[in-house]
Amino acid sequence: MLSVKTKCCLVVQGLLYGVLAVELIVMQPGKCQRDPYFRFNDLLYRWIALDNWTYTTTFTGSPQIRIKHKVLLIFDGVDTVASISLNGIILGKTDNMFRRYDFSVRDLLNDGDNVLEVSFFSPILYASKQWKAHSSYTVPPECPPDVQKGECHVNFIRKEQSSFSWDWGPSFPTVGLWKGVRLEAFDILQFIQLSSLPLYNHSCSQWRLQAELLIDVVQTFDGKVELSIPELDSKQTFQMRFLQGRLKYNFTLNINQSREVKLWWPSGHGDQPFYLLTVRGFLGRFLILSKESKVFFRTVELVQEPVVGSPGLSFYFRVNGRQVFLKGSNWIPAHSFQDQVTPASLRNLLRSTADANMNALRVWGGGVYEQDLFYDICDELGIMVWQDFMFACAMYPTEDDFIQTVREEVAQQVQRLKSHPSIIIWSGNNENEAALATNWFSIPASLKPMYIKDYVTLYVNNIRQIVQEEDPSRPFLVSSPTNGAESEQEGWVAKNPYDPRYGDVHFYSYVLDCWDWKTFPRTRFASEYGFQSWPSFSTLQSVSVQEDWSYSSDFTSHRQHHEDGNQQMLQQAALHFILPNSTDPLKRFTDSLYITQIMQAECVKTQTEFYRRSQSEVIEGKGHTMGALYWQLNDIWQAPSWSSIEFGGKWKMLHYFAQNFFAPVLPVAFEDDDTLFVYAVSDLNRGLKLRAVVIVHSWSDLDSVCTLTSNLLLVSGGSAVAIFKQSVAALLAGCGRCTRLTCLLTFHLQNEDGIQQGPNNHHFLCSPKDAQGLQRPNITAKVQEDDSGFTVTLHSAAVAPFVWLDLGNIPGRFSSNGFLMVTRNATISFDAWCTTSVAELSRSLTVTTLMDVY
Repeated sequence: MLSVKTKCCLVVQGLLYGVLAVELIVMQPGKCQRDPYFRFNDLLYRWIALDNWTYTTTFTGSPQIRIKHKVLLIFDGVDTVASISLNGIILGKTDNMFRRYDFSVRDLLNDGDNVLEVSFFSPILYASKQWKAHSSYTVPPECPPDVQKGECHVNFIRKEQSSFSWDWGPSFPTVGLWKGVRLEAFDILQFIQLSSLPLYNHSCSQWRLQAELLIDVVQTFDGKVELSIPELDSKQTFQMRFLQGRLKYNFTLNINQSREVKLWWPSGHGDQPFYLLTVRGFLGRFLILSKESKVFFRTVELVQEPVVGSPGLSFYFRVNGRQVFLKGSNWIPAHSFQDQVTPASLRNLLRSTADANMNALRVWGGGVYEQDLFYDICDELGIMVWQDFMFACAMYPTEDDFIQTVREEVAQQVQRLKSHPSIIIWSGNNENEAALATNWFSIPASLKPMYIKDYVTLYVNNIRQIVQEEDPSRPFLVSSPTNGAESEQEGWVAKNPYDPRYGDVHFYSYVLDCWDWKTFPRTRFASEYGFQSWPSFSTLQSVSVQEDWSYSSDFTSHRQHHEDGNQQMLQQAALHFILPNSTDPLKRFTDSLYITQIMQAECVKTQTEFYRRSQSEVIEGKGHTMGALYWQLNDIWQAPSWSSIEFGGKWKMLHYFAQNFFAPVLPVAFEDDDTLFVYAVSDLNRGLKLRAVVIVHSWSDLDSVCTLTSNLLLVSGGSAVAIFKQSVAALLAGCGRCTRLTCLLTFHLQNEDGIQQGPNNHHFLCSPKDAQGLQRPNITAKVQEDDSGFTVTLHSAAVAPFVWLDLGNIPGRFSSNGFLMVTRNATISFDAWCTTSVAELSRSLTVTTLMDVY
């Protein structure tokens, strides 16, 4: 690890990578006040990113290294603007967080001590300097909204865009070496990258593997390369000339047609098998290169073709020839300081993704290209990745030096990542087509053609061109949202990129009633939508003090980076719930956190179920929806956001709901003109005969009122079918003693053998705030442990909406949570992520229901 010499002696752990904090502040028990996330530290530590810093280390040179023909000093990640020198000689400068930098240093090394210095320039001041130098016309936006408490001109620096602040995250413009630094010495060649692309020839039904070697050769020589996949009995040898310098070499290995190739499938559609590819290079009889890597076989297509009954185009993914509905969320950086993203935290988040029945994540374009392990785990779990390039919500300059560093960034990232089957699409940016088309930045009409020209220069003539040259195996979109092929026809910036008859759509509304499905666009593909909530009290507690524990405190206002976000949550919740009004300030605060999580979970549930049931319908030219990726999966710090998983990995109520609304087989209910419909949605690859079972309950009684059952109907795999339809008035009249205010519905699906398929679901006939007969359930809970782990047995005296189990700071998750309890007893399992006991769990467990906040 490199030491630091600076003109300042106080540094903060995390903001400078690899640097230990020495600032001393009075400590409180259980609080780490040096933590950059503690209270208002994002503002207190703003000075760090405004200063320049120098990292210095001394290492001993080895004679064994200096006798090599070539020695490279390699920086895998420099964040961001720096000058690098060795023994007083400047090697070069860096200006891009997303690039690897190599410097030839053989003749500069000493046998004894060598001094390496990396002098960093303030990223904030650099961005401002670049902005000032671009004087011919503005490149908006100049600064983030005041509510974000961020820094300006982030679009002028090739750095994690959200590190200057975002509407869900703090401003921490990090500085330092965020990836490894090493010396590599060699005499013949240096291996840099091996990537492989399986390609399928439909005309002759044969797989071939396109392998690419990126190597640095000291001197030109003749040799041979051998490629083999032993398990597929496929092997080829290539005679070739290795030319001096850093070059790419492409080889095609034809796969033996007599061997069956096992395909990689998205989660829920099949397995994720792989093969081992071995690459060996020879100079004469001497082995000079030997590498092994995983190879996955799959095809992916983005289908945009005419839709029967619609003037638009379809927009869906076909994997291995099979139409796949994408179910998932959007991924943001898991920490403001990337060196704090551990393998365990990555695996936990991605395991939580798969366990919630998701099969896709969109890696959002304002963060970072994730580390190799992220994509390895996605490969393993069958999680499809929509991969943005790191441009978001802004225009960008197109000077030669900016374009050149972007071109190198894109080439390096595509070469690094293209072997991963999980990545199914590249996308040039987040929301920049929409920003131009709908004039987010108040650009005068006379200047718009100039900005469109810059847009096409960056994303089409450069990024798209590089991606298509490097990777012919998967589709490329210029932006998201976009009209896709239609946007291309309109010159890459469509008149209305939000047109639901084309491409993908981002949709947010915090004013309209989220329980009304008619407020949502019936789109081909929903790649962003969502609602905010607050995290749990235990998550906030570690970065706050008692005076902060109020919904109207300075702390809660400071943590909210979305304009009017705290009020929007309560306004949306107030449409259907009585807002917390306890006279105990702490209880009122925790009740408010709870009610925002209910609101978020119900809102996203309603919208997602609308998209899932719309996959087989085209109504007024709209529909055939084939993707639902809500915003957002994870959090970057402890704050209100759109996430379903809190910072630290704790599931919000929304994530427990997602486990159900993304289930492979799902019943969905909704009303239209006082008629109740129940749809059966299936992601299976086979048909099922299903019936709907609708149970009417009274709010005041745990015994059900009546049960209605539909006829069996064949539901094909990959479809949504209406299997129950009845007037609500007739349904209630038939049950004898129910009204909309006194009763509610639960429902599920059964197969022809009477076995339940998919989860239970519920449908409220009125807002819970208007429900008549609701009683306090007085739930009791008993924690037990057996060979299978921990369980919590609940007993309720009444119908209990939104039963929420919480264990404070004990990490883990329940098998179900936030559920509607319409039975006297229920047993929930708990998966503990650390060593605990029945006694500790019993002491920590709290059970909250809707009636407990009234």
